[in-house]
Amino acid sequence: MDPALIGARLAGGAITPLLKKLLVSEGAGAGLPGSARRVRLSGLVSFRGEKRTLTEKDVRRLAATLVERAATGPGEAPFPADETEAVTDALAATLLALGDLDMDDVQAVRLGHHALAQRLRAAAPPPDGLATASVLFLDAVTEAACRHILEFFTQRSTFVPRTLVEQSRGQAALHAKTDTLLARVPHPDVRDAAFERRYLDQLAHKHGRLTIYGIDLHHSPDEWPLDMAYLSLEATGADPTVGTLEEEGRLIPPQRDTVRADLALARHDRILLRGLAGSGKTTLVQWLTTSAAAHGRTEGMDYLHGRIPFVLPLRTLTRHGERLPAAQDFLSAAGCPLTAPEGWVDRVLAAGRGLVLVDGIDEIPEAERARARRWLRDLLAAYGHGNRWLVTSRPTAVGDDWLASDGFTELTLSAMSSAEVATFVQRWHRAAGPDAAPYEQPLLDALRTTEDVARLATNPLMCGLICALHRDRRGFLPRGRMALYEAALSMLLSRRDRERDMGSPSGITLSEAAQIQLIQRLAYWLTLNGRTQMDRGHAESLVHSAVLAVQEASAYEPDAVFSHLLQRSGLLREPTADTVDFVHRTFQDYLAAKALVEQWDIGVLTGHASDDQWEDVIRMAVGHARPRECADILGELLAAADAAKDRETQLRVLVLAATALDHATEVAPRVRREILARTAEVIPPRSIEEARHLATGGPAVLRLLGEPEELNDRDAYHSVITACHIRGDAALPYLARFAAHPALRIRSQLIYAWSEFDARAYAEEVVRRLDPSGLRYYVKSAEHVDELLRLELGRSLLEVDENLPADALARLLTACDPWSLTLQRDGQRPDLSALRTVTRLRSLTLRLRFDAVWSTDDLPARAPLGHLDLPDTLPADGLGRLAGLPALTSLNLWDVQPVDFSADTWRALATLPGLRTLAVAEDHLPSCPEDVVLAGVRTVRLEYFDEPELARLERSCPSLERLELVDEAGQVRVVTA
Repeated sequence: MDPALIGARLAGGAITPLLKKLLVSEGAGAGLPGSARRVRLSGLVSFRGEKRTLTEKDVRRLAATLVERAATGPGEAPFPADETEAVTDALAATLLALGDLDMDDVQAVRLGHHALAQRLRAAAPPPDGLATASVLFLDAVTEAACRHILEFFTQRSTFVPRTLVEQSRGQAALHAKTDTLLARVPHPDVRDAAFERRYLDQLAHKHGRLTIYGIDLHHSPDEWPLDMAYLSLEATGADPTVGTLEEEGRLIPPQRDTVRADLALARHDRILLRGLAGSGKTTLVQWLTTSAAAHGRTEGMDYLHGRIPFVLPLRTLTRHGERLPAAQDFLSAAGCPLTAPEGWVDRVLAAGRGLVLVDGIDEIPEAERARARRWLRDLLAAYGHGNRWLVTSRPTAVGDDWLASDGFTELTLSAMSSAEVATFVQRWHRAAGPDAAPYEQPLLDALRTTEDVARLATNPLMCGLICALHRDRRGFLPRGRMALYEAALSMLLSRRDRERDMGSPSGITLSEAAQIQLIQRLAYWLTLNGRTQMDRGHAESLVHSAVLAVQEASAYEPDAVFSHLLQRSGLLREPTADTVDFVHRTFQDYLAAKALVEQWDIGVLTGHASDDQWEDVIRMAVGHARPRECADILGELLAAADAAKDRETQLRVLVLAATALDHATEVAPRVRREILARTAEVIPPRSIEEARHLATGGPAVLRLLGEPEELNDRDAYHSVITACHIRGDAALPYLARFAAHPALRIRSQLIYAWSEFDARAYAEEVVRRLDPSGLRYYVKSAEHVDELLRLELGRSLLEVDENLPADALARLLTACDPWSLTLQRDGQRPDLSALRTVTRLRSLTLRLRFDAVWSTDDLPARAPLGHLDLPDTLPADGLGRLAGLPALTSLNLWDVQPVDFSADTWRALATLPGLRTLAVAEDHLPSCPEDVVLAGVRTVRLEYFDEPELARLERSCPSLERLELVDEAGQVRVVTA
C-alpha cells in the first residue's frame, strides 16, 4: 500500500487520543530540579488508574487498535491478513522501546520524526519473519506515530522553557568556543583595532610636545604640551566658489578664501599649504596628528574623529636619495617602532579613513620634487577616495597650481596678525612661569610702538625668539633680523648652561665662536647638498675633521666634542638614533650663509639665486658680508636677473636682491639705487603671486609702487595686494590713497586686509575713507566691531567672520540692522540667535561648517528676506519650512552637497509659492523627480563643470524665462531668454 494512504488513515484524529494515553501531562516549568540526571521517558508512561507503567498487554492492546484502524478502510490492505497479529506484536515492541530510550523531549524534537523512528526501531527487536509489505507498513506506521509524538512534545508546558535553557547553554558554549578560536586566530578587524589604539597612543606621545625656543632657560623644561603652546593661525587662498548675486545684478566673486588652518581639511579633502620658514607648517602637522589621535576630543577638531594619521616628513624619507615609500612602508619609513598587522595600511586607506600629512616639499632638492609629485599621484590613484591629504611647502618651492590638476586646493599660512602676536606673547610668558611675568607687558608695548620689532614678529618662530631674548636681556632687544639671530645663538650656545648653573656637564668648555665654527660645517654641507638632515656618522666625520683646526676644540677627543655639541648646543638634535639635523631650518640657513661668506663661495651663492631653498641663505649672506663683499653679492644677483630666462625667475631674483638690502649692515648708495631701479622694472606686478613675491621686499617696495591715478584697475589691484602684505604701519598711507577707488574689488581687498594691521590705526587711515558704494564690510574681530560702531560705518552690507565672538556679533547686528549679510559661523551647532534682532535684512548668505546642525527657526522671521544663500548643510527641518518667509523669491543652493540633494529636497522647493530665482549645481539635477514642477521659477542659475543636461531642468521649470550657466571661473553665459 502507498505510505501516503497509510498516513491518511493514521490522521491526528485517530492516533492522538491513543498517544495521550501513553504520555503523562506535567505541570508548568522546565524541570530543572531533576537536571542532575536525565529523565527517562519510561517515567512518563502511564495509563488510567494508579499504575505508573504500561504492561506489555496494555501496549499490545493499543498497538492492535492502531493496526486495526490503519488497516480498515477502502482500498487494498496494507499487509497480508494472516500477519495482522505479528505486525501488532512488532508495533507493540517498537512502542515499548520508547520507555527504554535515554532521551528527553527537547532531544526528541531536535532529532526529527525520521531519526526518532530509527531510534525506536534500533531499540526494538527486529520484526523477523514478516512479509515485505508488513515491514513497510510497520515502518510507515512507526514514522507516523513519531510525527505525532513530536507534535505532542512541542505542546507540553515544559518544552518552551527547557528549549530556551538549552539554547542559552548552547549559545554560551558557542561563544566560548568562538572566543577561544579568535584568541588563537584573531580576525583582521580585531587585530587592526588593537594596533590602531597602540599606534594612535604612540603618535600622541611623539607629536604631543613642542619646543618653544628660548623658554628652556633656568629651570624650565625644553618642551611644552602642544595643546598649551599651539596657536591656531589662518590660511588664505583663492575661493573656488562663485560669489553671491548683489541686488544691483552684479556678480562679485570673493577675492580670497580665509579659513582656520587646522580646520581647512574639514572644507577641502586635499590641500597644498604654503608657508615661510617658521610660519608653523610642521607644528600644524603635529596638531592635526595629535587631534586625530585624541579620537576627536580636541575642541573644534571633531571632523578628524576616526582618522588614522600618517606623518611623512620628506626630509627624513629622502636623506639618502631613497625611493619614496609605498603605502605599506609608511610606518617604517617614518621611523615608527611598531609593527602593523599585514595589510593594515592598505585597509585603512582603501576604507578612506586616512589622514596623509606630507611635510616639507621644499626640504628635498628641486631635482627630486617632480619624482615626489609622481609618487604622490600614484598614491592618489590608489587611495584618493575618502582620505584627507595635506602637503606643506615654502611659498616658492613649487609653482602655482603644482597639484591643482590632482584636486588640491592651494592655501598659504597668513602672517600672524597683531592680535595673534599678542596671544602668542601672553601664552609664552604664561608657559615660561612667574619669573617671566614682569616682561610680558613691556614686550607687548614694544611690539605696538617699535616698528623694527613688530616687523620681525610675523611667525611663531620669530615670536618665540623675541620673547626669549627680551626676557634673557632683561627687556632689551636687538634691532634687525641678523642681530636677533646672533643674539639667539649666543643665548643657546653660551648663556643657557650658565644661566642654569649647569657648569660643564660634559667636561668640555668651548667658547661661542668655537662652537659656531664647528657647527657651521654641518650647516654648510646640508645646504650645499640640498638636505636638512644627515647621517650621524657623516656628521661625526665632519666635526672630527674640523676639531684639529679649531684650537679650543683640539684639546678634547673629537667624539666627546661631537657629543657635547649634540647635547648642549641647543642647535642640533637627533630625530632618530642615526640622524642629525638642526632644531630649525632658519639656524641652518644662518650658519651656512656665514660659512659661505667666510670661504667666499660667491659663485655658489649666486648660482642658486633662483633656488627657493637658498633665498634665506643669500639674504643672510648679505647680512654677514662686509661692505665690499656685500656689493659684490648684490651685483652678482643683478647679473643673475639679467640672465633669467623668464619674467618669473627675473622677478624672484630682483625681489631677493631688494629683500637682502634690509639685511646689509652697510651698502653703497650707488648699489642701493641700482637695485631699487631694477626692481621698479618689474613693478607693478602682473598677478597675485607676483604681488606677494614683491611684498617680501619690505617697506622699500612701497616707494616703487604706482599711484592710483597712474594705474589701470588690474595693476592697481595687484599693487594694493603687495602693500597689504607688507607688515607695519608704513603701508597705511599708500593704502589710504586707494580708499576712494571706483573699482569694488580694490576696496574689497582693502577691507579684507584690515585684520593684518592694528585695528584702530587702520580704521583711521583706511577704513573711514573707503567709498561705501557696494562695499561689503568684512568684520573679523571685536575690535573691528568697536571701530565700525565708533565711526558709524558698515550699516548696510556686512560680512562676518566665523571667529567673531557671539556677543560682538549681537552688538553689530543690533546697531547696524543691515539689509545684506554674509554670516560665517563655526561649530557643529552654531549660535545664530543674533539674526532674530534684524528687521531690514533682504539678503542673507549663510556659511556654516559641513556638519553644522541648524534650523529654519534660526532665520529672521521679522525681516523681509528676499534672497537666501544656504550653506552645504541643509536645515534639519527641511526646506519646506521656508514657506514661512513670505518675501523669499531667490534661493541659492550651490553649496549643498549632491548626496544631500534628494528628491524630497526638490519636492520641498515646489512648495515655495514665491520662489522666482533658483541657483543649483549641475550635480543636483539627477535627483529631480519627473513629477516635480517649480511653477513660479522664472530664472535659474546653474553652476556647471561639464556641459550640463538641461532637459530635466526645463521640464521641471515650465515658466523658465532666463537660464544662466556659471562656470568654475565665475563666467556667466545666458543660454535662454
